[in-house]
Amino acid sequence: MQTITLNNGVEMPILGFGVYQIPPEQTEQAVTEALAAGYRLLDTAAAYLNEEAVGRAIKNSGIPREELFVTTKLWVQDAPAQENTKRAFETSLNKLGLDYLDLYLMHQPYGDVYGQWRAMENLHREGRIKAIGVANFYPDRLLDLVINNEVTPAVNQIETHPFFQRTVDQELMREHGVQIQSWGGFAEGKNNIFSHPVLSEIGEKHGKSVAQVVLRWLTQRGVVAIPKSVRPERMAENIDVFDFELTDDQMAAIATLDTGASLFFDHHDPKMVSWLSARRLDG
Repeated sequence: MQTITLNNGVEMPILGFGVYQIPPEQTEQAVTEALAAGYRLLDTAAAYLNEEAVGRAIKNSGIPREELFVTTKLWVQDAPAQENTKRAFETSLNKLGLDYLDLYLMHQPYGDVYGQWRAMENLHREGRIKAIGVANFYPDRLLDLVINNEVTPAVNQIETHPFFQRTVDQELMREHGVQIQSWGGFAEGKNNIFSHPVLSEIGEKHGKSVAQVVLRWLTQRGVVAIPKSVRPERMAENIDVFDFELTDDQMAAIATLDTGASLFFDHHDPKMVSWLSARRLDG
């Protein structure tokens, strides 16, 4: 497994396993099989409601804790944000059954972002978290956070796939030492991605599936990817992407697929801002 080095020296696998939209009752088995397939980066979130299942799979795996890289995410907190962020962190840590997190991300750029971030900075200083970062931050919000706080986010997890490539965003992150991580790398199947002629042709030339081409494209760009699957054969296929390399012409062909827009939702849309900001998690 290839790794990248975050801005504080922490090493992170460039390819991991995500559990978004895996029902809690299926998550433990899925994570167990992912670990057996060789994944060591696990990505969950309080909002996914499956942290406990991830924790059980980790506990039962017998894999030494130091060999794993575990990420979860903080949902938008009510005031007082600093106090509630610490409470939310403890809740997630307890559900996961862990003593520390490798990466803790602020899931949305809403609420008292600065209060939440200060609490995360404190938890990082205390050694409870090896690295802290954000998710779904567009360049303006990310730069504002970088400029006005002591700790620069180590990671920004954003929608990134062949139809929304985020190359300009990635360049800004690179300038400020923030690692880009993809969610929705397969665009959740939209635009017929798995049968797309450009991606299919590239896959045929390498003897690889479209999914493998997409994951190789992401990792070759230096983007951390966290594909999800509940099928062991797909898990094995998704992690088998380090034995081939896309040519410059193939990378350029994939670049032509970029629409420059989200396929899911716009974090600048007032209705979406209102909906995400109002949502709260029980417990």
